[in-house]
Amino acid sequence: MMDSDLQALYQEVILDHNKKPRNFRVIDPATHAARGHNPLCGDQIKVFLTVDDNGVIQDVSFKGEGCAISTASSSLMTEAVKGKTIEEAEKLYNVFHDAVTTDEDVDTSELGRLAILTGVKKYPARVKCATLAWHALHAALTENEEPVKTE
Repeated sequence: MMDSDLQALYQEVILDHNKKPRNFRVIDPATHAARGHNPLCGDQIKVFLTVDDNGVIQDVSFKGEGCAISTASSSLMTEAVKGKTIEEAEKLYNVFHDAVTTDEDVDTSELGRLAILTGVKKYPARVKCATLAWHALHAALTENEEPVKTE
């Protein structure tokens, strides 16, 4: 794909998931939950999960307010981790985080549709927006009850 085609796809995905976020709701009761806050731009999110006795994420959702990138990343994340085990979701978190925060070449083949979000690397100020939901997911999965911040 040419760079301009990739940029157009990136913008299309961000706009679609921002306007129509998937899994934008509260799960009550949830087995796992965590809050995230990006003080830089004011994004606030809470991630909810229902994990079964086998460690499989049966349901995942988010609620909160954020910019288009934060909302789109949250929406895409919920689609990506639903049905995965905690270990698989943690691995996806690590790959995604490395793909958007490091200068190293990261194998993004297992990211699927999430790979489009790696374009955020071109906008360093927006990386924290893209990773907020992921940090909240990680906190929920590790049962960290402290709100996470992208600082």
